[in-house]
Amino acid sequence: MRIDSHQHFWRFNPADYGWMKSDWPIRRDFLPVNLEKELRARNLVSCVTVQARQSLEETRWLLELAAGASIIRGVVGWVDLCSSRVEEELNQFALHPRFVGVRHVVQDEPDDSFMLRQDFQRGIAMLRRFGLTYDLLIFPRQLPATIALAQNFPEQPFVLDHLAKPPIKDGALSPWREHIRQLAKLPNVSCKVSGLVTEADWKNWRAEDFKPYLDVAFDAFGVDRVMFGSDWPVCLLAGNYEGVFDLAQNYVGRLGAETEEKFFGRNAAKFYGLT
Repeated sequence: MRIDSHQHFWRFNPADYGWMKSDWPIRRDFLPVNLEKELRARNLVSCVTVQARQSLEETRWLLELAAGASIIRGVVGWVDLCSSRVEEELNQFALHPRFVGVRHVVQDEPDDSFMLRQDFQRGIAMLRRFGLTYDLLIFPRQLPATIALAQNFPEQPFVLDHLAKPPIKDGALSPWREHIRQLAKLPNVSCKVSGLVTEADWKNWRAEDFKPYLDVAFDAFGVDRVMFGSDWPVCLLAGNYEGVFDLAQNYVGRLGAETEEKFFGRNAAKFYGLT
């Protein structure tokens, strides 16, 4: 099972996707039919689609897409983890066999300690009851709060999206590197190698720009807790699917066939409980 563990679908309209700048080429529809050809070209057979809007409506829509598209093995949706109705919201989705996890766009929260709020942690505590994972979407400055959250819930499976968006364009490693190493000591946390090209110089990045960050991630998390994600179609801002895949393939290919199998599918399947 070869899996793209992180990508998005949407029907574009300006009101729902205000974070997209007016000159971005991703301001259009991206649906399973558009992704399928990219997966097949790289011998990938399925994907995990991740929320891009913070609405229950989108979560329902992604599950409807999954019901009609065999390439979608898992949906990471959104529910309001801070709501007193979070259990009710989870109940309506949890019976769907493709609903595997939840994500909140924490990177947009002005409070760097947002995840340590009592109401948010009450919502996180609900996820284990439903057998759900949690995707961590953060900036490097939010890593200390992320470490504390993961320590508070040692039985909850977490996965770090986009390596916490390290400052690749600037070439800086600290304090991101030290925080990643601290986070990776927690066995309930995995890591997606995804979303990196958009943290580099969009027009002029080179493969060697990413090696120091990949070295940190693989050394810290080990080969059993890293997984490939394209971040398609957001990755199109700084390249194409082929370039993102080749970047990961060229790095992992030198680590052996077993590591490659884990990275391109087995780890994601295990983490999300995909069948």
